[in-house]
This record gives sequence, structure tokens and C-alpha cells, in this order.
Amino acid sequence: MARPARAVPEHGIALSEAVRVWARIAALSFGGPAGQIAVMHRILVEEKRWIGEERFLHALNYCMLLPGPEAQQLATYIGWLLHRTRGGLIAGALFVLPGFLAILGLSFAYALLGNVPVIAGLFFGLKAAVIAIVLQAVVRVASRSLKSGALRFLAVAAFLAIFLFNVPFPLIILAAGLIGYFGARAGISGLKGGSGHGAAGNSPFHDAGHVLTKIALFFSQMAVVTFGGAYAVLAYVAQQAVGTFGWLRPNEMIDGLGMAETTPGPLIMVTQFVGFMGAMRHPGGLDPLVAATIGAVLTTWVTFVPCFLWIFLGAPFVERLRGNRALSASLTAITAAVVGVILNLAVWFSLHALFGNLRAVEFAGARVEVPVWSSLNIAAVALTAFSIIALSRLKLSVPLVLALAAAGGVALRLAGLA
Repeated sequence: MARPARAVPEHGIALSEAVRVWARIAALSFGGPAGQIAVMHRILVEEKRWIGEERFLHALNYCMLLPGPEAQQLATYIGWLLHRTRGGLIAGALFVLPGFLAILGLSFAYALLGNVPVIAGLFFGLKAAVIAIVLQAVVRVASRSLKSGALRFLAVAAFLAIFLFNVPFPLIILAAGLIGYFGARAGISGLKGGSGHGAAGNSPFHDAGHVLTKIALFFSQMAVVTFGGAYAVLAYVAQQAVGTFGWLRPNEMIDGLGMAETTPGPLIMVTQFVGFMGAMRHPGGLDPLVAATIGAVLTTWVTFVPCFLWIFLGAPFVERLRGNRALSASLTAITAAVVGVILNLAVWFSLHALFGNLRAVEFAGARVEVPVWSSLNIAAVALTAFSIIALSRLKLSVPLVLALAAAGGVALRLAGLA
């Protein structure tokens, strides 16, 4: 008996054509969420005319309220609008797949060939570009978010809390959210605002057996409560993965972000590299590379599954909260705190990339790492300065700056200057 024919969507867009378009978007999804959203807008709204401007912005506004990478969730949302659940799964999965495969290949190369001069030089250069990119993110988010003295105070307080006192990122974000919520209810005008991102959720799983169990629990927890964008989340991931779990070293964390910056897909894919290195370093009874591959796949899975659930299940409930002024103020305060957290990430990256040695200094209950100035790497400073000028003054694109910095790193390493 013949199967009944599937109903053709009213818009007339075949699923097979949509798959090709989503694959094209995924291959072009470089440059962080702003660049990725721009690519989707150009192809889906302007070129294909599959969705109108107003509907695109409505979907984007909803995704901005959700935890997780908004560009990937926007792709999932529009895929769902066009072809329901199948379309959302295909669009969201394809958005992640090229970056996953690229970072997995780079992770193997990093683990097996990291000491080869060309590879070492490439990542040396990427470190410098990453510092410039994160500093640019601080300036961009601050200029958009810190519209009042109260919000600037929250940003400074968040930076000092995490930099001097190592206060966990989730506690900082929770405190900022509560300050914004109750401040708005009390009528404090400086805390009015629109939407924002932050994060919450500390990890109680430090002693949870095998490293793969720890990876699954830690990153699944991060995925369901993660606001603030990749740079804000990385501050907490670095704090836990480097300082608490010992999955990788500070410079390796910077290298992982360099991988994510140079490959398509969401920047949060850097967590895949963290899972890869953590499982490789603590493989248990498995072969280290087998454990690393499982760690990378597991991290990606638990990071992105909630993103689909937010779209397929959460829309009706979240939409009702968009007009809540107290919630809006809470998110605005969280965004201000995120500025301080990202600044801490930039300082942390800079100290570990530009200096060979750091020493801990304790005072008044605070503990901070200060550089040993004799260990300053002049070549790294020069590449970082070039990257900052190229981004901020010359207005070169992020992919071009990454490529130039990587080429400079290779040249300096081969010349014995780095």
C-alpha cells in the first residue's frame, strides 16, 4: 500500500531546498553572533525572502531572551517556522556541525602536533588576536549597556568581585539580577533597561567520579542557565576548568577560544575543546584520544540540546514575560555585571598570554595574580598591539586580523623570536 504524500507547506519551500540553504548559512557563520545573524538576515530576508523583516526581528528578540547562543537559536526558530520540528532540528544542527568538525580536527592537531614550530607559532599569534577581540567585546558591550551611573557601578563591582576575591560567576550574576529586580520595584531610574544576558549555576559535582560524568554534569548545567554570551560564560568556564577541575592550562584556554574564533558556528563551541582536553588528560581506563573524542561529543551534546528545547517548548511562556518591567531591569543589571566579567576575562587572558610567570599576592582578604615583569614576552605584546590597532583603528574584519596574527606568530616562532 502506497504511503500518503506529505503535505506541502503553504509557503511552497521544499525541505530539501531549506537543507541546502541552512548548510550554506552554516558554512558562512563566522564572526560571532552579530556576523552570523547578519548572514541569516541577508540570505533569508533579503535574498530568499522566506521571512519578512518584522517576523525576523520578532524571532530575534525572543532568542535574545533565552540562555545559550542566540544565533543558533534563531536558526532553529526560523527552521521551525518553515518546517516545524524537523526544520528546526535540521537548521539548528547544521548551524553547529561545521564548527564541531573543524574544532574536533584542530583539537587532534593541537594534542598531537602542538609542539611543532608552525602549529605552536600559529596559536601564539592567535592568542594575541584573541586578547584584542575580547577587549573589543568589552568596549562594545559597555557602550551599549552602561547607560547610567548605577549600571557602571555594577560593572566595576562585578569586575572587582571576580578579579580580587574570585567570587563565582553565578553568584555575581544572581546578585546583579536581584539588585536590578528590587531596584526597579523601588523606583531606581538608573536600573531601567531592556534585555540582557547573564548566567547562573555553580557546580556541585567536583567529586562526581569519572571525568566524563563531570563534563556531562558541568556543561549540561551551564547550558540551561547560561546568559551573557560566550565571553561572559568563558570567564566562569576558565575559572572552573583551569582552577577547579584541572582540565587544561590557562594558555590552552586561550588557544581554545582562538579555535572557536577561526571556525564557523557559535563561539560557545570552545567548550568542546575544553571537554576534549579534560577527557584526554583524565581518560580513566580509556585510550586518551578515544576519551577526548567522547568528551568533545558529550560536551557539544549537553550544550546544545537545551537550545532546541527552549525553542520547541518554551516560547509561549517566555513571550508572556517580555513586558515585565522588573524582569527587564533585572536583565539590564545582569548585562552591566557581564561587562565586568568580560573585562576580567580580558585581563586574565592578557596576563597569561603576555607574561611567562605570575605570582600570587594576598591582601585584605583578596588574592590576585600579578605579573613578573622580567617574564614579559615582547613579541606577544607587539602582536597584541597590532591586533588591537587593526580592529579598532583600521577596522579590519575579525577573520582577517586572526589570519594576520596567526601568520605573524608563525613567522616569529620560525625566526626564533617567540
